[in-house]
Amino acid sequence: MKQNQAFSLVYEDAHIVVVNKASGIAVGGDRWDSSKDRLDRLLAPVWVVHRIDKDTSGLVVFAKDAGTHKNLSCAFEQHKVNKTYHAIVNGRPSWKETSCELPLVVDGDKQHRTIVDKYQGKKALTHCKVLSFAGNYSVVELRPQTGRTHQIRVHLASLGHPVVCDPLYGTMKPVYLSQFKRAWHGDLARERPLLSRLGLHASSLQIPGYDVFNAPLSRDMQALFAQMNKWGYRFNYTCEH
Repeated sequence: MKQNQAFSLVYEDAHIVVVNKASGIAVGGDRWDSSKDRLDRLLAPVWVVHRIDKDTSGLVVFAKDAGTHKNLSCAFEQHKVNKTYHAIVNGRPSWKETSCELPLVVDGDKQHRTIVDKYQGKKALTHCKVLSFAGNYSVVELRPQTGRTHQIRVHLASLGHPVVCDPLYGTMKPVYLSQFKRAWHGDLARERPLLSRLGLHASSLQIPGYDVFNAPLSRDMQALFAQMNKWGYRFNYTCEH
């Protein structure tokens, strides 16, 4: 199978393909995304089982046949697939661990965003755990129990800690080393950002009948995690990278 900057192969057998996709690559087509570079086309012929946001990096699994597609789709719908994400968020949460259960409505406004609606929203549950912080940024581990569109991003924003570089639910301000490195003496006018895209990564998937799949971080998130680990409070990041 050809590999390029859009993805790297994590696992493949006669029934499934698991890839670690780059940020900026869509999983499949939808009403709001006319991207020509889509994983389903790059990997064709495959069946789309689930999706992660275009700007989120990390694990995606595809089926190679109709039977596998049906079984995997049911596993996701019945919440039998364990998913773990890691995010860089703005601010320092007051909690070490929390669960967000705010109900969500997908495509709820003119910007096609997911919104919180306690009356008409569908059930959504995300477990959150703070792993570290540096300056005014934190590393958070997320375990979503449901799979609503933009669920993690909306829940974190609702908790007051949006994912960094999120144009829909936060701000597009990049993350710079000078913002948390102690005694930084560089040139602010020439400093390059450590991260300038959505700071969210789908780290692991546990699918029934398979071992756990892990996705190495992309270079930009590796660099940011390393610097936060060096200049902030240390943490245990268990995803292989």
